[in-house]
Amino acid sequence: MASKKSITKTPVKKPALIGPFTLALDIGGTGLKASILNSKGTMVTERLRILTPENCPPQLMLSKLKELVALIPPTAPAYDRISVGFPGVVRDGKIYTAHNLGTKPWVNFDLAKALQKQFGKPCRVINDADLQGLAAVGQFGGKGVEMVITLGTGLGSSLFENGRLLPHMEFAHHPFRNNETYEEQLGEVKREEVGKKRWNKRVRLAIETLRELINFDHLYIGGGNAEKINFKLPPDVSIIPNTLGMMGGIYLWRD
Repeated sequence: MASKKSITKTPVKKPALIGPFTLALDIGGTGLKASILNSKGTMVTERLRILTPENCPPQLMLSKLKELVALIPPTAPAYDRISVGFPGVVRDGKIYTAHNLGTKPWVNFDLAKALQKQFGKPCRVINDADLQGLAAVGQFGGKGVEMVITLGTGLGSSLFENGRLLPHMEFAHHPFRNNETYEEQLGEVKREEVGKKRWNKRVRLAIETLRELINFDHLYIGGGNAEKINFKLPPDVSIIPNTLGMMGGIYLWRD
């Protein structure tokens, strides 16, 4: 079992217990999170979190997710299906890249099928930034070209047009500046290395670079490090709650 120090809980209000219920799993480079959502996508349990093991291969990940789900209180409503956000390229539930988990063992691993077998419930898996983007656009936008980036262990991204999720593109691994990618310049390792002031300066430059590249109508910034932005954002850029990474799970089951 995970130690108490590795578990954090985010309290939620008491929402309506209306199903079907969705087990939402958010797989991150440093943390694994879980909650159960009602039919409106509202969390009906606390958001549980345990640490992600370094260089975590698929079988170890499955074991840790089983451990995490076991922490959900027995009084919680039984879930009917599973939604998963994964930090890499995902197609039809199968993993293609997993840069912050150790890509090689994950290539062509069918995570959706493995989780469905482990928990006995239908499962859908997409990129974690795509999942967070679905919630952001569903709640706050849905018009024009909208982009979502997540700042955390690495950098995630998703792109939408009039509320429709476009094919996933790994902007994180494209050149940004000084022969380094967006992720290398803005990820957690670099943030700790260069300090708050220089990191914020790079975030500001990244916003303007993405504006020229994408011509977005609105940019949403999420992830654990979004709260570390300390400069005034332009009107077409917003910081979104990190809980959307969980709440987006409901959108995987909507037509």
